[in-house]
Amino acid sequence: MALPNINPTATDSWKRLGEHFKTVKNVHMKDLFAQDKERADKFTIKWDDFYVDFSKNRITEETFNYLLELANELKLKDAIKSQFSGETINQTEGRAVLHTALRAPKTSECYVDGTNVIPEVSQVKQKIEQFTNEVVNGERKGFTEKVFTDIVNIGIGGSDLGPAMVVDALQYYKNHLTTHFVSNVDGDHVNEVIKKLNPETTLFVVVSKTFTTQETLSNANTIKEWFLKSASEEAIAKHFVAVSTNIQSVKSFGIDENNIFPMWDWVGGRFSLWSAVGLTISLAIGFNNFESLLNGANKMDEHFKSEDFKTNIPVVLALISIWYNNFFKAESEAVIAYSQYLNQFATYLQQGIMESNGKSVDRNGNPIDYETGTLIWGEPGTNSQHAFFQLIHQGTKLIPADFIGFTKSLHSNQDHQDKLISNFLAQTEALLNGKTEQEVIDEGTRSDIIPFKVFKGNKPTNTIFINKLTPESLGKLIAMYEHKIFVQGIIWNIFSYDQFGVELGKQLATKILKEFNDSAASDHDSSTNNLLNYYKNLK
Repeated sequence: MALPNINPTATDSWKRLGEHFKTVKNVHMKDLFAQDKERADKFTIKWDDFYVDFSKNRITEETFNYLLELANELKLKDAIKSQFSGETINQTEGRAVLHTALRAPKTSECYVDGTNVIPEVSQVKQKIEQFTNEVVNGERKGFTEKVFTDIVNIGIGGSDLGPAMVVDALQYYKNHLTTHFVSNVDGDHVNEVIKKLNPETTLFVVVSKTFTTQETLSNANTIKEWFLKSASEEAIAKHFVAVSTNIQSVKSFGIDENNIFPMWDWVGGRFSLWSAVGLTISLAIGFNNFESLLNGANKMDEHFKSEDFKTNIPVVLALISIWYNNFFKAESEAVIAYSQYLNQFATYLQQGIMESNGKSVDRNGNPIDYETGTLIWGEPGTNSQHAFFQLIHQGTKLIPADFIGFTKSLHSNQDHQDKLISNFLAQTEALLNGKTEQEVIDEGTRSDIIPFKVFKGNKPTNTIFINKLTPESLGKLIAMYEHKIFVQGIIWNIFSYDQFGVELGKQLATKILKEFNDSAASDHDSSTNNLLNYYKNLK
C-alpha cells in the first residue's frame, strides 16, 4: 500500500493530546502571552517572503510537540515522499497524485509507471507559451482576420474555480484581453456573458477532461449555436480550443486537433490550474506571469518536502487545524484575505478542502467515528468586518481564522494600505484579547449595557503576512493550502483525492431530466415526485 493505514485515534500521541486538551481547553491566550514574552517569536515561521505568525492559537509548546509527535507517528514524512515520487496514493481511483510535477523544473525527474512525465509536461508548457504569445501579440486572429479581444473559459469545478480565482487575483498583471467565465448550467448565466461578446473577436476555451461534463457541454453547445449565427462551421476551428483527453469528441465538436491541450489522469480537477487548465490564466496575464505562478508553487513544494515539521508552514497549519477540529470540535474555519484581489480565494478553497477531505470512510474502508474535513468560508477584509465578524467575536461558536495580508499595495496608495493593515492587525489583536467587563465599565458604559459590550476574546487566528501580491507569491499561497489538505488527509487516514460524493446527484439529475417529458414521475420519494410534477406543470 502506498499510504499507511493507521487510525489516528488509536495512536499514543492522539491519546496524549486528548489528555492534554483537558488541561488547556480553558486557558486564555492572554495568559500564555503574559507568561512567555518570547511566545510570538517561538510560534512564527519566516520563509522567503512569507511571515507566518501562529502564536495567537490556543496551544502551548507542549501542545505543539504532541501535534508534531502525531505527524511522526502517522508516518507523514513517508506519505510526503510517496506523493512526490509518483506512487499510486489515490488508491480508490488507481492514480498517482502529481500536480506538483506540473510546476517542477524541466530538469527534474518524476516517474509514473516507470516513465518520466516531466518532458511531456514541458512540451505542453511550450505549447501554452506559443499559443498565448500568438493570441496576445495579435498573430492568431479570428475568422474575419480581427485580433482577439475577449477570452471565454467554459468549464466547471476545478476547470473554472482555479482559473477564475487566479485571473481575478492577478488582474493587476492582466494584458489587454478581457476574460469571462461560464460555468453554471443556468442558461441565464451563459446568455448574460454572450450578450457582451463580439463573435469575430472572441476566443473560447472549453475545459473538460472527458468532454462529457453536462454543464460544460451544454454551455459550449449553446455558445457554439450563437457563434454559428455569425460564422461558418469552418470558423469554429479558429475560435474554439479545448483542454481535454477525449480527442475524438473534441474533433467532432469542430475544434482543430492542433488546438487540443492534453491533461493527465494523475492531476485531479481541483488541483489542475497548474496544467493546461491554466491556459486561460496564461492568456489573461501572459505566459511569463503564468510561469512565475508555477515557480512560486514549486518553491512551496520544495519547502513542504524538505523543511523540518516544526518550521514547515503547511504542516504546522494542518496540525493546528486538526487540534481545533478534533479536540475543540470547531466545525468551520474562516479564511480572510485583506486584499480585494483575493475576492474569490475562499470560494476556491472550499472546493479544494471540502471536496478533498469531506470523507466518512477511512483508508481501510471502515466507517470513521471522528471528525474529518472542515467547513471553509470567508470574504475579504475589511468588508467582512462589517458582515460576519460579529459572530466570530461574540458568537457562541469557536471559529479559527486565517488572516492573509500583504505588506505592500500594488497601486502604491500608502494611506489606504496603512488603513487596511491597521484593521488587519487590530482584528487579530481584538480576537485574542477581547474586552473585559472592567474595561467596558472604565469607558463609562451604562450599567445595563455592560454585558453586551464584553468580548471574551481567546479566539484563535493565524496571521500570514506576504510581502506583495505577485504571481509567484500567489503560487506559493495556493500550494501552501494544497499541502495543508494533504497533511490533514494523512492524519485523518482518508483518501483526499477521490470525490465520489459529487457523482450521485449527477446520476439522479440525468434520470430526472429524462422524466421531464414523461407523463408522470416515478421511483422517487413523495417529496421529489411532487416537486418534479410541480415543475413540469409550470415550465
